[in-house]
Amino acid sequence: MKFTGIAAACLSLLSTACANTSAAGSASSKVVLPSTFKPPQVFNNANLVHIISLEKNYVKESINVLIENASPDPQDEYFLPFTSEQMEKIGGFEVKDRKNSGIVGFTIDAVEFDPSRQLDSDIQFYRIKLPAPLSPKDQQTLGISFYYLHALKPLPASIEQTDKQYLTYAFSAYCHSAYPTLKQKTEIKLPSADVPDYTKIAGNGETKEFPIKQGSKLTYGPFPEVPAGASSPATVRYEFNKPVTHVSQLERDVEVSHWGGNVAFEERYTLFHYGAKLSSQFSRVKWAQSQYFSPQTFALKEMKFVLGAGSKDAYFTDVIGNVSTSRFRVTKREAVLELKPRYPIFGDWKYPFTVGWNADSSNYLKKSGSKFLLKVPFIEGPKQAEGVEYEHVDVRVVLPEGAEAVNFYTTAPETSIIEHSVDIVRTYLDTVGRTVLTIKARNLVDELRDRELIVSYEYSTAAALRKPFVIFTSTMTVFVGMWLLSKLDVSFSTK
Repeated sequence: MKFTGIAAACLSLLSTACANTSAAGSASSKVVLPSTFKPPQVFNNANLVHIISLEKNYVKESINVLIENASPDPQDEYFLPFTSEQMEKIGGFEVKDRKNSGIVGFTIDAVEFDPSRQLDSDIQFYRIKLPAPLSPKDQQTLGISFYYLHALKPLPASIEQTDKQYLTYAFSAYCHSAYPTLKQKTEIKLPSADVPDYTKIAGNGETKEFPIKQGSKLTYGPFPEVPAGASSPATVRYEFNKPVTHVSQLERDVEVSHWGGNVAFEERYTLFHYGAKLSSQFSRVKWAQSQYFSPQTFALKEMKFVLGAGSKDAYFTDVIGNVSTSRFRVTKREAVLELKPRYPIFGDWKYPFTVGWNADSSNYLKKSGSKFLLKVPFIEGPKQAEGVEYEHVDVRVVLPEGAEAVNFYTTAPETSIIEHSVDIVRTYLDTVGRTVLTIKARNLVDELRDRELIVSYEYSTAAALRKPFVIFTSTMTVFVGMWLLSKLDVSFSTK
């Protein structure tokens, strides 16, 4: 759909669902409950399929569950349990109706317990509020998805630079649920069939032992009648001879210039490799030799940024300065920035760097009535086959001086947005300062890199003419001042 075609729809969304950012605010809603809270047993999970994907360097979990109202009254609150450690690592939490994509309006809140009382249990919850109450004995199919960051551990923790890397992940063969489940199974999707170790548990009458291994997939179950809160600890160890790329901090700036017809992007990364450490000193000779036959390696040696069409003037710098090992290609559909760090990044190594580029504002900025609409990706970043995870993301949208009535809407998961604010920042030749929208998010992954950020604002003609007028007035003042100084007679009299 063309950008102009959705302008009216965006404005209606911005008027109702957007955050009015005239002041700082928190974007993440939380529910405070007493420490003794336990979810009422008003639902049954008639059928549940738990899918754990370990194909990238972060964990993606999907729970497809058919819930049934087991109480005599309508119910609209479904609780999903997590440990406190999982709550710190979870991100991208989203819910949809699996059978009818047109059903929207699911509200997701993290539950916080009363801090004045000590918790008896480590279990915490996310509350899913259904768009409409579910009548007694009625059913609804939920598709719940989320990610875990920094949840994979290398084993062994230290290896040689030419060795294979293996990761481990601890999980439960039973999907954690606050409600009884009549039938369920858990599927583990792995990047390869090289799985030397995994937990085995007793099966049922048809299958003597779980899991069932089929290539790169492990299947635990189906299990009949699993009680609420049941757990079956399990661990899997598998080959992952790729980088475990973790961005602890991403600072993304989007600067809009009306007079220049330009949108400038800059991203500052603090990147870590959370894979296996080197057991001996890095050998550049071995590394150079290996490049002739290009074996698969767990070191991060290159990154590819896929940018929007019309992007130009790309640059790549680090703490030392400009990095020349990059290649920038432009096609009609997209622009690709391929870059190589100064050195290969192995486990427990760090690499801070900056990339930036410019783009024609007509590709991102449209005018609708008295408002301007800016539509950009919430995050972009490297597009890697092994994936990239982001712990903290700060997005700053620098609008023209005098921009007012700033609102925003994003298709990024609401549970990951923790704070937003509007401030004024003064730059070169500014008078009142430029309007800056700042959005802070946490625990995002590269699968969300195409989620949109739409910003609306008002920008009057007087505001647009303010800076040219200031520049013209300042220049004329300087010339008049110099002319007056030239007319002064500062010579000494001979009398």
